[in-house]
Amino acid sequence: MPFVTASISPEGAFFQIALAVSGPRSRVMEAAKEDVPPPVVTRGMVDTGASGTAVDTSIIKQLGLTPTGMVSMHTPSTKGTPEQVNQFDVAILILMEDQHIHVADLVLPVIETELLHQGFGVLIGRDVLAKALLIYDGRNQRLTAAF
Repeated sequence: MPFVTASISPEGAFFQIALAVSGPRSRVMEAAKEDVPPPVVTRGMVDTGASGTAVDTSIIKQLGLTPTGMVSMHTPSTKGTPEQVNQFDVAILILMEDQHIHVADLVLPVIETELLHQGFGVLIGRDVLAKALLIYDGRNQRLTAAF
């Protein structure tokens, strides 16, 4: 079972993430002889309070994605009134020095939001974390995820 360990900072727990177009979209683009955008590498913040994974708008644009639908999003800032947001399909990998861990299905539905102003491009939600054994070692400021 591959695992990754990261330091926990006062800002939170972060992994290096690579986001790519979904597997099915990549295959369609290749069959049409279109260029498949390269994966986008960014910091991903682990958020056990988020039910789903969110991706910054600029990354969605870099990957040339089109929405697959819309979903309701509840956050503290929506004050009980859901906000309709675009949903996109991506593939996600956690990057390590010696290997890449493909942690999500080749099709992971994510929502679009503004994140980069907070210092990260992906908010890793429970949809991804549900595939892992997660150890949050606050005493030693380490987070370990085994997939």
